[in-house]
Amino acid sequence: MKYQKAVVRFVVLLLGAMVLSLSACGDSSEESTGSAGDNGNSSVAVQSVDLDLTQLSSTMVYSEVYNIMMDPESYVGKIIRMDGQCLSAYYDPTESTYYSIVIQDATACCAQGIEYVLSEGVEYPADDTTATVVGRFEPYEEDGTTWYHLVDAVLEA
Repeated sequence: MKYQKAVVRFVVLLLGAMVLSLSACGDSSEESTGSAGDNGNSSVAVQSVDLDLTQLSSTMVYSEVYNIMMDPESYVGKIIRMDGQCLSAYYDPTESTYYSIVIQDATACCAQGIEYVLSEGVEYPADDTTATVVGRFEPYEEDGTTWYHLVDAVLEA
């Protein structure tokens, strides 16, 4: 059962990457304004960012996200800012929707995503929109597996 969830998440991210690579990409030269939206959660917004992926080239961003996925324990507790395409996936066995920011490599052939959780009551962006998220990277247990996501996340305008 725990492997089934991993396979479903992998397939969802893979399908999302394929959809994103077929759709028009946003202008990656746009910069975040750095102002936190009014979403009722400012705990992360006022803290300093440990890893700002928005300041890196597309190749470096993809490489850093790959490193996060391969060695997540090294990033636990760090405040991470990242921007990319929003993607959500509903998983029937947990009756939950999972939200991720997906980052493509420089050639737009490969993608990596990091799950994030906004404060309760805050509206998530629509799929395939570009967003900047800041949150603390933390593990959680579900179905006997350790997963990682950005918590206390805020959307930046």
